[in-house]
Amino acid sequence: MARVGVFSERGGNDPGRIARSRVARSARILYFMPTPARVAVVPEEAGLIRIEDVILPDPAPDQVVVKLFSSGVCHSQLHEIHGPRASDIVLGHEATGEVVEIGSSVDHVAPGDRVLVTWIPRTVGPPPRVPKAAVLTLANGRVAASQGIFTWADHTIADELYVVKIPDGTRTDVTCIIGCAVMTGSGAVINTAGVRAGQSVAIFGAGGVGLCAIAAARVVGANPIIAVDLDEAKLETARRHGATDTVDATRVDPVERIRELTPVDGFDMMGQPVAGVDFAFDCIGAAETARQILPAARNKILGSDERSTAVLVGIPREALSVEALDLLAHEKHLTGSIGGSSKPERDVPLYLEWFARGDLDLDSMVTRRYALDEINGAVAALEKGEIEGRAILEF
Repeated sequence: MARVGVFSERGGNDPGRIARSRVARSARILYFMPTPARVAVVPEEAGLIRIEDVILPDPAPDQVVVKLFSSGVCHSQLHEIHGPRASDIVLGHEATGEVVEIGSSVDHVAPGDRVLVTWIPRTVGPPPRVPKAAVLTLANGRVAASQGIFTWADHTIADELYVVKIPDGTRTDVTCIIGCAVMTGSGAVINTAGVRAGQSVAIFGAGGVGLCAIAAARVVGANPIIAVDLDEAKLETARRHGATDTVDATRVDPVERIRELTPVDGFDMMGQPVAGVDFAFDCIGAAETARQILPAARNKILGSDERSTAVLVGIPREALSVEALDLLAHEKHLTGSIGGSSKPERDVPLYLEWFARGDLDLDSMVTRRYALDEINGAVAALEKGEIEGRAILEF
């Protein structure tokens, strides 16, 4: 049976559009239809992820129900899987889909629209309010919490601030990784660091996020672009995406090799030769790589106003220690980049343009595809480091 809710006037929407929601032209009434969903649920106690059948609730005034086509499987979600929790949880934070129902206050998307679902509020300016995290009631009455959204599911319900409209003809498979991997990696380069043509960069980690950082560095004309990893296959992939040089950290000291590749005329305040990159990015978050990006950044030429920057992109699991004298004497900058300092409504169209013209090769970044029922296999492969780029779920 349909459920009836009040539908507010909204300019620009065609009330005759048909999806799962049906809007009566004269009465402005929104008829909600039940939305069954299959959802991956991480149990409160350690154990395998299970797939559950649920009925999504009617959207609140500021919520959107989305039928999903694909979702990324992000390395950061291993932190959530292995971390302590007070309830079952639902995961996934980058996806493509189609709107099926909207709340009465939603006016930027309509049923039938293609959208990205992302964990970063969509607005270019400060959002008008704090977006509400999705909470899902399971069939047994238990509650599964999220850190904002959940996309390891064939349907989801999300705060409208996490839903970004995209053109109708947009592909709905590999573009799902724009919602996190691309915005995080590419955004760290163009937004957080503001890398310009001719500047040198080193990127530690050639996984999904690192490849997006490398691609962005190539687009803006950085040179050299040095990729660092422990896996030769990943380094070969990095070269295909724009790395001019690669460093196998299992064979050489990556900091010393980066300095060998980036000598600069002049000497520093201690009379030592100057070398290192303008920007060093840690796209892994491991304790070792987090420590390496600061010394990989260039020491300051005596009398120069130029300063290098180390950017922490990956999520660290341990406290970060730095060499204070290196930071002080060379006036280096050390900064974090959360989600690539992204504003989805501004940045998503740019990344879709890069993809369309071949500057962002999402097809080769997505190296594995899984069905929802294979989620435990996808997570296991991610933990073992078997996924060279990015894995996605397809529904």
